[in-house]
Amino acid sequence: MPFDLILRGGRVIDPSQKLDAVTDVAFAGGKVAAIGSALKADPGTKVRDVSQFIVTPGLIDLHTHVYWGGTSLGIDAEEFCRLSGVTTAVDTGSAGPGNFAGFRKHVIEPSQVRILAYLHVSHAGIFGFSHRIMVGESEELRLMNPVEAAEVADANRDLVVGIKVRVGLHSSGTSGAVPLDIALEVANEVGMPLMAHIDHPPPSYEDVLARLRPGDVLTHAFRPFPNTPATAQGTVKKEVLEARERGVLFDIGHGKGSFAFKTARAMLANGFYPDTISSDIHQLCIDGPAYDQVTTMSKFLCMGMELPDVIAASTVNAAMALRRPELGSLKPGSVGDATLISVRQGQFDYEDVVGEHLTGNRKIVSEGVVIGGRWWHPN
Repeated sequence: MPFDLILRGGRVIDPSQKLDAVTDVAFAGGKVAAIGSALKADPGTKVRDVSQFIVTPGLIDLHTHVYWGGTSLGIDAEEFCRLSGVTTAVDTGSAGPGNFAGFRKHVIEPSQVRILAYLHVSHAGIFGFSHRIMVGESEELRLMNPVEAAEVADANRDLVVGIKVRVGLHSSGTSGAVPLDIALEVANEVGMPLMAHIDHPPPSYEDVLARLRPGDVLTHAFRPFPNTPATAQGTVKKEVLEARERGVLFDIGHGKGSFAFKTARAMLANGFYPDTISSDIHQLCIDGPAYDQVTTMSKFLCMGMELPDVIAASTVNAAMALRRPELGSLKPGSVGDATLISVRQGQFDYEDVVGEHLTGNRKIVSEGVVIGGRWWHPN
């Protein structure tokens, strides 16, 4: 099959193959077709000189809210992904079983970027989240809809990758961990992983971790006090280490209130890296402090993570959490998504959710996006 597109001469960093080399990447039929030096172009092949850039597998943002127009916190997926180099946006619980059909028809299916979803166990998902209204959808147990959540998740396995629940003082109020237990029943019923949000106690960080199974995701994993994974002495809580040992995954989910430099410094100093880096982008954090996926990745680069590890946390690791191994890789036969980035040098101001600022000397910038083997942005 002749190549549709060749990205020529970029520095290819693909952690799924432990690859870091200057080479070409070719696409055909919507998939990655070949990687190698001086790949031959056919008469109809589009060739792009990307020698100034780094080529990675298409970035996966494991925590977004992109039910634009259907929920007050939703942002436009295509606009966000163009600017942030994201080719797969994973919506985490914006919709529940009562409104997933609208999300699918009006947002996901027309989208040029891939949108996958964790389905909320609450009937209408995250329905009361705006500048003026803050209603924790898990406070009211009458909104828990496990029967229909299982039915909708089962009927939409092409898009639904897991079950979402939010617990904590702001999300579940006096219901505590009960919504988490209900969501776990649904996840067990449909054989899918669960993603759990955590905010202020109750329940405690430790209580939530104790319930999670191998392959389940704890998002907001590097959140500030209270409910932080680090001790006051700067060590990692033993319950956190035990959870990772049994296969629980730790996701950043930066957002408006869920990432602190102090926590991250302690965790990284102990060698505890996040499994996945995600933005938790929504209407209340897109103008700061999260901004986008590449800014969130940049914070970890400036805090000492190596670039291939940062890329892995937004590509292959996220694909494995989704159980979609065809994503997050440039292996031939994989989905034909790629992101072009550059790492700029300078003085850059970064902020966390508690107001601390960090001056970093590097910034990851999105320079181009390939989706389904076609150059998508910028023109």
